[in-house]
Amino acid sequence: MTGARDAIVERLAAFDRVVEVGVGRRPAVAAGLADRGVDVTATDVVDRAVPDGVRFVRDDVTDPDPSVYAGADAVYALNVPPELHRPAWEAARAADAAFLFTTLGGDGPAIPVERASLSGGETLYRARESGPGVPE
Repeated sequence: MTGARDAIVERLAAFDRVVEVGVGRRPAVAAGLADRGVDVTATDVVDRAVPDGVRFVRDDVTDPDPSVYAGADAVYALNVPPELHRPAWEAARAADAAFLFTTLGGDGPAIPVERASLSGGETLYRARESGPGVPE
C-alpha cells in the first residue's frame, strides 16, 4: 500500500464499521482496514473479488439498498467521479454515517467538504454536515 493509502487506512480505522463504495479492483484500503479490525463491507455495481475479512455486496449507489449502509459509522469512496459524490453522500447521510472520499485526478469535490492533506499528495475529503450548500 502506498503512503497515501496507509494514511487513508489510518484515518478510517477510527471507525468501527465502514462501507466502501465502488471497490473496483483496488481492495488495498478495505484489506488494510479489515486487518486493523474494522468491519468492512465493499460495494460495486458488478461482482468483485475482495480480500478475506471484507464482505462484498453488489449495490449501485445511485439507487442504493439502504440495508447495505445501515449501521455504518462511515461510508468512503476512492477515486470517485464527481457525479457520484452526491449519491454516495446521500447514502451515508441516510445511514447517519460520515462520508469520506478521494477524487479522480484534478476533479474537485461536487459537495461541500472539509479537506485533509495526506502523505503522498492525496487529499481526503469529508462531507460537511452543515453550512452553505448543505441540503436541509
